[in-house]
Amino acid sequence: MILIPQFHLLTEIIENLPGAQVVVWCTPSVVERVRKLVPWQVQTTPPKLDRAEWLLVVGGGKLIDQAKLLRAEHPHLKLAAIPTLWGSGAEASPIAVWSESGEKKFLMNACLLPDVVCHVPEFAESLPDSLVHWACGDAWAHALEGFLSPLASDGTRADLAEVIRGMMELGIRNDPRWFQSSALACAGQAQSSVGLIHGIAHVAESPSSLGHARLCATLLLPVMRFNQTKSPKWALLADHGLSADRILEIVSTLFCQEDYAQALAAISGRWNAVLRNPCTRTNSALVRPDDKTYFEEFAP
Repeated sequence: MILIPQFHLLTEIIENLPGAQVVVWCTPSVVERVRKLVPWQVQTTPPKLDRAEWLLVVGGGKLIDQAKLLRAEHPHLKLAAIPTLWGSGAEASPIAVWSESGEKKFLMNACLLPDVVCHVPEFAESLPDSLVHWACGDAWAHALEGFLSPLASDGTRADLAEVIRGMMELGIRNDPRWFQSSALACAGQAQSSVGLIHGIAHVAESPSSLGHARLCATLLLPVMRFNQTKSPKWALLADHGLSADRILEIVSTLFCQEDYAQALAAISGRWNAVLRNPCTRTNSALVRPDDKTYFEEFAP
């Protein structure tokens, strides 16, 4: 079973914390909306937490990961996470990711897992189509790479197969149910690993300025085609009743030739960095130096 933090409605969180010292840390883009939803003071800068009992973080995966790392410095503190966009699933993962000198760094620790998760469907109402597109791609990358990972247990793979079935039904569109699906995809992936999609994305993200979710969305098709031809794990999709053809059809709608060309330009001369990336080393198919040619010549 894929375990995610306890889920509560925002109204329940408010009702259950009367008189508590609650600090709300919010991304600037939704600060006015959040101020109308909660009875506590809302800030957009890193908070001081010495007297706080709860930290309520509202934002995207980057801000949630920052809050997870900050909470790790204050063991007494409870953390509630409210994502404003699905995809990263950071609210359901014991992993924190951050950038340092242009490189992605990772930390995995049970203390990073939020205590409570809250999904507010209203945050999805005004999302532009591009963000919806990339967020769905990020969730698909977690689910598929987690499922195909050689580190996945039989139980985790079966659980992720169920998540993938649900994602296939949702389609690439704005639907608040994606919050739950992406949380499960990320939590399941945390029990195994990711692969080459993330290996390339982590190297290309800083020089390309495309953003993590956008890169994952467009890398899905070429990497899954690569795994289809080279990974013995690919056959496990059919073993779990999943149509590989349908999956490839879905991820092909996320492919953008212009973004792909930009990603390739960003890793030009840096293929060794892709090969050394920890995510690449847990890809379902072994990635070699000469595989760079495959990606350079890839055509959908």
